[in-house]
Amino acid sequence: MCADDKEHIKENVLMIKYPNIKVKLSGKDGNAFAIMARVKRAMRDSNVPIEERNIFYKEATSGDYNHLLSTCAEWVTIT
Repeated sequence: MCADDKEHIKENVLMIKYPNIKVKLSGKDGNAFAIMARVKRAMRDSNVPIEERNIFYKEATSGDYNHLLSTCAEWVTIT
């Protein structure tokens, strides 16, 4: 991995609202509701305030499936 790659990864981590919350999506049910449940549960388990979780939910459900996935990636670390 070159220095540019490491810097790019560092920038992306800084853009994630809760980078310490990790949610595994690979190998799991890809249904939108199942994804939302996993992310919301991880946020709750990490003591993210309900107001923040509600903002996440409203944003994540304001578009299509791809919007949901990108919103999840903006809020938590997806693995």
